Amino acid sequence: MLAYPSSIDLSSRTLRFLTGQPAVRRQEIRTRWRRLSAARQALLALAHLRCGDTYAQLAAGFGIGIATVFRYIREAVEVLSALAPSLAEAMRTIRAKAFLILDGTLLPIDRIATDTPYYSGKHKRHRENVQVPTDDPFGRLLRASPALPGSTHDLTAARRHGITEALADAGLKCWADKAYQDAGGPVRVPFRGRRLKRWNRRHNTTHAKNRCVGEQTMATLKDWRLLRKLRCSTNRITDVMKAVLVLHHASA
Repeated sequence: MLAYPSSIDLSSRTLRFLTGQPAVRRQEIRTRWRRLSAARQALLALAHLRCGDTYAQLAAGFGIGIATVFRYIREAVEVLSALAPSLAEAMRTIRAKAFLILDGTLLPIDRIATDTPYYSGKHKRHRENVQVPTDDPFGRLLRASPALPGSTHDLTAARRHGITEALADAGLKCWADKAYQDAGGPVRVPFRGRRLKRWNRRHNTTHAKNRCVGEQTMATLKDWRLLRKLRCSTNRITDVMKAVLVLHHASA
């Protein structure tokens, strides 16, 4: 396999942040020697998460084995995912905001046709459902919920993760799309139907303007090319999503 120099569209600050995490982990487990330094391991993980490079490509580029690439990336993802905020921590952050934008994203995954629970009828593909709340007006991603099979409805996922209950307890205003129609409490959704009254249409227009910040922020997640097609085990997608969220904050 041929190898060539490439680049990652991230700042050196992100690399320094990620380098510090494996370095601490190595001290904790008292690692004596490794094929790659902590900085090279961090660069390896960024190339995988940001550019979506496969294990084989990374193994050829860094001059190590595929199994070693797998271990290095898995270690980096586990360390980063542990830094991701919990629901309680996200709620404390949200209380200082004007209101919240709640939306779900369906991440494409590499599954076979028999994996029915992961099949999304909306997109006609196998996907995983992740709920991502965003603050306003800054559009900062606050948390990534555990991944659920793509056939799970957004409202069902929000209830299963306790998001709607936490919003009701905190008394926070939340803007969401039509998928959260029966959420109740502080969750506000647009009116449905074709023949709406004028004030209903004005409400929907204002609602869409408020939600557009969240939509734009969610789109920035696709800059992490690994999320465009996840080929790992479905059991690891939650940790991968949390790791990307932590790096996304570090690079902001």
